[in-house]
Amino acid sequence: MSTPDRKTPTRADYVHWRTITTRWRDDDAYGHLNNATYYEYFDTAVNAYLFETTGVNVRKLPKIGIVAETSCRYLREIGFPEPVEAGLVVDKVGSSSVIYRIGLFQGPGEEAAAEGRFVHVYVDNTEHSRSGARGNEARRPVTPMPEEIREAVMPLWRQN
Repeated sequence: MSTPDRKTPTRADYVHWRTITTRWRDDDAYGHLNNATYYEYFDTAVNAYLFETTGVNVRKLPKIGIVAETSCRYLREIGFPEPVEAGLVVDKVGSSSVIYRIGLFQGPGEEAAAEGRFVHVYVDNTEHSRSGARGNEARRPVTPMPEEIREAVMPLWRQN
């Protein structure tokens, strides 16, 4: 089965920017950024944006975003010691979820070195949910998502 050709994302595809300092330990034995580190950068780009934009500790909201899905398209190698610029855009805002795209750039070029997809689903953040409940009592999606979050992500949403 062949994959349809997708255009390489460029800087123009993103709305918000964050510079991430690479660390020696981020590179793997092959001398480029370890694949797991890309996901750390995605998580940092999204959650730092939410903390800064809302002005609250998003971990303590009554409803919290948990990662329900994530993926990465690797387009070219990046690694230590140059910083990485993470571009952030929102593809969809639902009643209980947000779908982000994060582009990672290193150096002066316009094309992304990688692009991630990151889906937050908002769930109840009560003590009962954290007590190890399973099944219907575990952290289930809730609506609506916190208003602070909705207000923060709306400027990132590029509605088509």
